[in-house]
Amino acid sequence: MPDIKSGIFIMPFHPPDKELAQCHDEDMELLIESDKLGIDEFWVGEHHTLSWEPIVSPEMFIAAGFRQTEQIRIGPAPLLLNFHHPAQVANRLSFLDHFSHGRLNIAFGHGGAPSDFELYDLQSSEMQKMSEEAMGMILEMWEKEPPYEITGNYWNIVLKSSDEDIGYGKIQKPLQTPYPPISVPITGYNSNSAKIAAKYGFSPFSHSITSLPVLKDNWRTYSRSRRLVNAEPDRSNWKLARTIFIADSDEEAIKKARNNSIVKAYKYLASAIKKGPGLAIMKSDPNEPDSEITEDYLINELIIAGSVETVIGRLQEISEYLGPFGTLINMSFDWIDESDKRDWLNSMALFQNEVIPKLSSRINQLIASENSYD
Repeated sequence: MPDIKSGIFIMPFHPPDKELAQCHDEDMELLIESDKLGIDEFWVGEHHTLSWEPIVSPEMFIAAGFRQTEQIRIGPAPLLLNFHHPAQVANRLSFLDHFSHGRLNIAFGHGGAPSDFELYDLQSSEMQKMSEEAMGMILEMWEKEPPYEITGNYWNIVLKSSDEDIGYGKIQKPLQTPYPPISVPITGYNSNSAKIAAKYGFSPFSHSITSLPVLKDNWRTYSRSRRLVNAEPDRSNWKLARTIFIADSDEEAIKKARNNSIVKAYKYLASAIKKGPGLAIMKSDPNEPDSEITEDYLINELIIAGSVETVIGRLQEISEYLGPFGTLINMSFDWIDESDKRDWLNSMALFQNEVIPKLSSRINQLIASENSYD
């Protein structure tokens, strides 16, 4: 198994009273710094009605980022397919793949914000069905040549007219063959998203807000679903998101994580999740009462804050529990001030230069017993 790849993921998360232009500038600065550090991937969320998560078009942000970076791969996480006509998505992503010279990554999903669904007059019960239908249509457009007549329950795609002399009736195909790498975010037990990822051969992308038992179930569900379609699951395709904050000492890292945007973000996420699917996905024991999801629980169970060695140790314990994975995605949140910004950038540099190479070495020692984790 190859060494672990590194990534950064922004939802993004910014307080509503911060100027939007400043939020976007800081997110772009984070992306540029990630590229300079040699981080492999950068992911950007899409939300339409959330004041704390203000990027409504990750593709526009990503396009700007491609022109200010050199090596890093960038992608939406996820692109909310239920809000877009699949032909538009296929065309825009093909264009963006060429625009990036083949550095585009993709995550397909359907989102979870009720106000987003309301804005577009969509029923939450239909979101995943819409997303999967769009996936199939996009792949068909990329894999086949027109003429098209693709019919579905939510969309229809027709392209029959053509003129070779004038050159119409054609669509752009991605630069990467047959298309850019595609992932699907996964958050729950017995996840339908994991089953969809397995069906299409996409990479599972496990969320940072979920507990270790949920993560273990993510892989179990995905791997079993891959075998149902006569395909062998590949752990190097598994993307694992965690929130990691590193400082010179454990005490310093934990103190800063409690006082910067990390704990604030997790409390915000917990309140949103409680109103939606429920807090079970955040609990090490699903039967624990919601009152157990305290700040101390978040710091001790879901957030990884400490010195380099402490962080590596905790990640190694996670690896021994879950088995190997291919990419470690570090969540990044808001910068409170210039001092906090320096702390975040220092943490990110330690993550890339110290944690990733040492953790890769240790995880590769687990490969011999990989099958016991499936």
